[in-house]
This record gives sequence, structure tokens and C-alpha cells, in this order.
Amino acid sequence: MTHSYLLEVGVEEMPAHVVTKSIAQLHQRVANFLKEERIDFAQIQEFATPRRLALLISGLADKQPDVDEEVKGPAKKIALDADGNWTKAAQGFTRGQGVSVDDIEFKAVKGVEYVFVNKHVAGQPVAKVLAKLPNVITAMNFPTLMKWGSFNLQFIRPIRWLVSLLDDQVVPFSILNVTAGRTTQGHRFLGHAIDIATATDYEAALKADFVIADQAKRKALIQEQIHALVAEHDWVLDEDLELLEEVNNLVEWPTAFAGAFDEKYLVLPEEVLITSMRDNQRFFCVRDHAGKLLPHFISVRNGNRDHLDNVIKGNERVLVPRLEDAKFFYEEDQKLSIDQYVARLSKVSFHDQISSMAEKMARTGALAQALGHQLGLSEAELADLKRASAIYKFDLTTQMVGEFAELQGIMGEIYANLAGEKPAVAAAVREHYLPISAEGDLPTTKLGALLAIADKLDSIYSFFAVDLIPSGSNDPYALRRQAAGIMRILVAQGWHLPILTFQAQAAQAVANLDLRYDYTKNATQVRTFLLDRIKQFLSDEHLRHDVIDAATDTKVADPVNIVAAAQLLAAHQADAGFKDQIEALTRVIRIAQKAPADLPTTVDPAKFVNPSETALHTAVAALAKQADQLSLADLFAQLTALTDVITAYFTENMIMDKDEAVKNNRLAQLTLLADLTGRLGNLDQLIVK
Repeated sequence: MTHSYLLEVGVEEMPAHVVTKSIAQLHQRVANFLKEERIDFAQIQEFATPRRLALLISGLADKQPDVDEEVKGPAKKIALDADGNWTKAAQGFTRGQGVSVDDIEFKAVKGVEYVFVNKHVAGQPVAKVLAKLPNVITAMNFPTLMKWGSFNLQFIRPIRWLVSLLDDQVVPFSILNVTAGRTTQGHRFLGHAIDIATATDYEAALKADFVIADQAKRKALIQEQIHALVAEHDWVLDEDLELLEEVNNLVEWPTAFAGAFDEKYLVLPEEVLITSMRDNQRFFCVRDHAGKLLPHFISVRNGNRDHLDNVIKGNERVLVPRLEDAKFFYEEDQKLSIDQYVARLSKVSFHDQISSMAEKMARTGALAQALGHQLGLSEAELADLKRASAIYKFDLTTQMVGEFAELQGIMGEIYANLAGEKPAVAAAVREHYLPISAEGDLPTTKLGALLAIADKLDSIYSFFAVDLIPSGSNDPYALRRQAAGIMRILVAQGWHLPILTFQAQAAQAVANLDLRYDYTKNATQVRTFLLDRIKQFLSDEHLRHDVIDAATDTKVADPVNIVAAAQLLAAHQADAGFKDQIEALTRVIRIAQKAPADLPTTVDPAKFVNPSETALHTAVAALAKQADQLSLADLFAQLTALTDVITAYFTENMIMDKDEAVKNNRLAQLTLLADLTGRLGNLDQLIVK
């Protein structure tokens, strides 16, 4: 016999951005709990709204299976005293297992005898197991936590009700002063308290009380309503899946409606209008078929169509002050020059232990020039990069960005274009912030990408220099995101820059600036930090951990080469000869590691004893001459082509020869080959079977 079980945690309204993640977390935790408790189930259906997280578990087993298990106890010498009597340790162990000392057996484990008992554990009824769920619920974690009343529990929002129904029977438990039952709450304004007769009635019962509990169905309804309005007015919708997700997590009974604003506000840049509507009011923007933004919007209320005209007027009225402010700021901001805004940055703090924002721009400009020279930028490009780095934070002191912080960079580009800056310079001002999320858009221009790298590198060097280093999950200055952004930009651009060892060059570049700290401090930690971001990048590509470890265990300072090496190894790991090839090369690496640090690197053919030494020397010398011009793929192909030569070499030669000169000559041979192999990483880290 199987059962259905309903669990609902009713709370005060949660922030929209945590709803989806929270129900996924609850689902995973409950699924893990059931598996740990040996309770079989068929599936778990999620329900989530701003006021509730709920799971409907179907195909739930009637009870845990009975278990017969052998349990290991203390060693025999601890279980028996000198007279052969059972010690308290043995008696306590058996008592804890629900058996007696008469049930003890002795078995040897690695030559030591231990106490063992066989016990029968009867499976518990599912209701008794489910009563432990409060521990699962209260263990949940959230980005923000709060307490309420005099309680110590921290949760995303105060818990107001709990539902725990096994078919039609309540499985009682409590969290704080809330006892689980069968009573849920309908829509906050349109509904009332509802008694759920049986677990499978949940979704229908709530729908009858103005709550669409299934978030996927609710989202589909919102899309349907929005598209109906768009079709009715012959508009084109600005599709915005992130906004749709947010709105979906703000409502329980969605009703979409259209509103309008005065056409005079269309003189504002689109980005300003969209930000005012999307970010501040959660409105969807619409366009005509030519792509022009229209003075209309679509929004979604949490309720039915009653008094919808008043709701529309209210939303239109709320939008006007935002647009008025934006229009005023836009006009006022253009009364000052970019250089006047830049001058204000000397009084804007980047961080109180580091510098002003103006000083940060100076450092970033110096780094950008150093990077630009390494990449071979033209004099004209370097001049544009210099101008971009001299102004790129100017919009932070404008009134528009002061009011709409999310427009930083965007307004910088707009104002720079209005002021007559070169388009490449203006674009770099906007793009230096990118990417702003783990999978966010990357800069598309060369200057924007370089400025973004330089700005992020300076932040990392500076915060590490004053010992504000991310630890655990603590990263208040988003340095991990910035480092990951650097790696993504480098890979996307295919730029071979020695970022992992660039800190010393960076310090030289800013040497003439007045720094309050040592720019090279914690250099080893900075390299490890950046290397960890490469590892994460490769992990996101679903590469095997041993491949990642091999490619990143390298002296190479170029992230693009490291990523290429990892992808190359991953692409060949299923090759038929891969095992033999890697084993041959790793044998070279391991023996080369035994060479003394002061070993001469020159190989003397006059000291060769066997033909295989000559064969390997000829092949390695030829490869070394062209190695710098070879792609990693060609280097890998030529290294793996040496498999038979290496095998013959080890078959014919004893590396650690009694003759010191012969031994050192052979170690020098292998060291040269190991160094070439090291361009692909440490192949010794690879797991080959």
C-alpha cells in the first residue's frame, strides 16, 4: 500500500528572488531525508507562492523495510577485562544496540579482534518517520534570515501555519508555536482559511480560494494573459524571462492589465524608461512593430479583475513621479562636462582602506596600458584606452545614477556619446562592468574587454593587499565574481595574457602612483585565487576533476592555454591509445622529478650507450625547436607520437646507472621532455584505466 503526503510551510510574504530556490531546496532536503530514512516514494511535486512552500509526495511506502545488520563494537581487549569479564564498554555497546552480551561475536579486522553483534531493526511506520520533518525544515538556509517574537529560530520569514497530511490523516508535529494540521490559507485578500480533506485535494482546494499553487501553471497563465493584451493592442512585447519569474513569485492569483504614460517621456533614453518601469515597478515594456518603445506597459496584479480600472490608474499614477525624476536628472546631468564629473571622483571613496575612486581609475588606467602593450594594441587604440580609463567611472557622480544605481555604465555610455566622445570610448565606459553575473553578457569591444579586465584586476590586487580576502562563503566585495569575469573575458577573446603572474608587472605599472599599500602583497594567494576561478570555469564545462587538476597544475600563467589544455585532454581521454600514451609520458615526468636541482640541462650525445637514447634525443630536440610555434593540439599529437620511442628507451636503459655521468645525462634527457609535457599541465594527475 502506498500513500500521498502533503507538506506545506506557510509564511509571511517572501522576497520574490528566493521563492524558486527555496522550494527547490525544500524538495532536495525532503528527498534526501526520505532516502536516508529508507522510505520509498514515486515522485515529489512542488508548489510555491510568496506565502507558501509545499510538496506533494506520491507513491510513499507504508513503512521502512526491516533491516538485519552487523554492527562493529569495541576491540576485544577493551570489551573484556583481565579476568575475562565483560567491561562496561561492552555492556554499554550491546545495550545501545538493543541486544545483550550473549549476542557478541568476535571477528578479526586487519589482524585485530573486535566485538560484533547482529541485530534486527524493525521498520518504522511512515507517519512516525514523517514526524521528524521539523528538523528538515528548520535546517533550511536562505540568503537573508529573520527572527520573530521571542523565538531563536531563524527562517526566511515568520512561519504562520503548517500542513502535514498523510492521505486524510494529520501527521502531527510543531515548529515553535505552530502545530501542523490540515488548515491552509487561501489568498490573503480574496480567500480564507481552508481545511484540506486529503493530501491530493491540495491544489484544487487552493485554486477554489484564489491561489494557483503550481508555479509553472501560474507562470503559464501570466504569459497567456500578457500575450492576449499584446495581441489585442497589436504591440510587440519585450520578452523578459527574469521579470516574468519575479512577477510569478510575487502573486498567487495573477491578473494582467495594460497601462499608459505621457508620450513626452519618450525623449528619455530607452534604458532609463525601461529601468523606471521594469526595475522599480515590475512593468513589462511594449514596442511597435518598428521596434520603437511605446508609451504603454503591462503589469500583473495579485488579485482578480474587480476594480481593475482603479488598479490601472494607481499604477499609472505611481509611475509618473519616477519618470518626472528621470527627466529632470537627465536634463540636469547634461549641464556639466564629463571632466567636471571626473573631478568629483576624488571625493568618492572606493574603499576607506584603499583609495578614492579617482585613484582607482588611475591604477586601472596604468594596468590597462600595460595589458594593451602586451596585446600589441595600436597607438590609436592605446590612446582611446587611455581616455576611456580616465573617465570610465564619471557617471557615478551624476544625478541619474545617484537615483538609479542600476544604470551605472549605461548612463556613462549615453552621456559620453552626447558629449562627443569616440563611440569606442563610450562603449568601454559601459562594458567595463561586464559581466555582472556568473553567466552575464561579456564585453563585445576590445577596449571594453581590456578595461573590464584591468578594473577587476585592480580590485583583486587592492583588496588582497589590505587583507580583505574572501573566505568560505564570505565575499562582500564580489571578488570571486570579478575574477571569474576576467577568466571568461580572456577565454572569449582568446587573449594570451599571463594573468596568473601579472601582479609584479602591475606593481611596476602603478609604481609612480601614491599607493597606501603594497600592491604585490599576498601574490601567492592572488595566483591561487585566480587559478581557482579557472578550475570553476572548467568544472562548469563538466570536465573531469582529474583533467582539471592536471591542466591547472602548471607553471603556465596563461588562462587561455590552461583552458585549451584541459579541453584538449578531455577530448582525447576516450582515445584507444590514451592510456598507453599518458602512462609513457607520466613515467618520464616521475623519473625527471628525481633529478637534482642543479642538474645541467644540456644533453651530451657522446655519453649515450644505447641506440634508444639517440632516438629519443633526436625526437625531443626536433620537438623542442618548434614547440613555441606549435598549437597545443599539435604539441599533444607529437608528444603522444613518442610513446613507442619512450617505451623502447625505458626497456633498454637503466636511468639510475652506476655511472654518474650516464645517469645525469639520461635525467637531463627526461627533464627536457618533461618540461615540454608540462605545457599541457601535470599529466601525472590524470586517472587512466
